[in-house]
Amino acid sequence: MASGGVVHIPWYATLFRGDRFEVAIQEIAPIALRYGATEYQVYRARDDQYKFLQMAQFEDKLDFERYWLGEEFVSWRSEYSSWYQVPVVYGFTDLITRGGLGIEQHRSDGDQRAAVS
Repeated sequence: MASGGVVHIPWYATLFRGDRFEVAIQEIAPIALRYGATEYQVYRARDDQYKFLQMAQFEDKLDFERYWLGEEFVSWRSEYSSWYQVPVVYGFTDLITRGGLGIEQHRSDGDQRAAVS
């Protein structure tokens, strides 16, 4: 995927704010769908309860930039600015392969195979 991909946004909550940040990130993550994301996820590390990873799939990087710089996300970052460490440095990745039980395997070379039983 040349112009889009999966954006990874690593967040690190400030001291004693992990649980509150978990609630706050759930406010902004779904807004990505309004800006063209096809899916989103947020993960919280088990070994470090202050560490979060927000991910979203965009077909066009410009759609992500509209989300990141849009009114909702700018306001959200302003409201919760003391709840996470800066800088927040996001990055784009391309899906190389995906598989699982009961789903077709996805490969970056376009080969689609049924999942192994």
